[in-house]
Amino acid sequence: MLYGAEMAASAPQRPSLRSKTVPLDDYGDNFERPAMIIRDGAIQDVEQMSAFLRQLTASGKRTSPDDEAFVRAHYIEDPDKVRCSVAEADGVILGFQSLKRAGVGNKWGVKPGWGIIGTHIHPAAARRGVGRALFAITRKAAGEAGLSYIDASIAATNPEALAYYEAMGFRTYRTPEGLICKRFDVSV
Repeated sequence: MLYGAEMAASAPQRPSLRSKTVPLDDYGDNFERPAMIIRDGAIQDVEQMSAFLRQLTASGKRTSPDDEAFVRAHYIEDPDKVRCSVAEADGVILGFQSLKRAGVGNKWGVKPGWGIIGTHIHPAAARRGVGRALFAITRKAAGEAGLSYIDASIAATNPEALAYYEAMGFRTYRTPEGLICKRFDVSV
């Protein structure tokens, strides 16, 4: 029987989470996860953000563009951006959440002046509190920006997203074809 240092020395070694080439799912559920931090999204995050958006597209959970140019233009550098937050653990982006102010004639039909939210979680980081941590920061940013409501326009075929937004306190207020639109009252 091995004890102490002998046991540690003989234990199988997992690759460092710092290695961005190791998919998160390679770690399974039985590893000590590094601390997650929430910070502003930046240009250096675009490659990782785009990579897992492509995974969401491949799994049928996303229909919008997922290339780096789209990520840069619509999340990092969007002129209507209120905030784009990323959740990161040891250099790996676990998810991100975008909040922008709705302008006149926006593609979602959201009332101008409301917030529009988008949440994107790496498939291997789902159900680990990433979305809840991101929304705590986004909610604060919405209040600081003077938004009264936040809209989440969700594909009717995405039950995970519908459940997530419901759990965050969003409630259905309209249902255009193919979508379920939920709103969050920032003042509550």
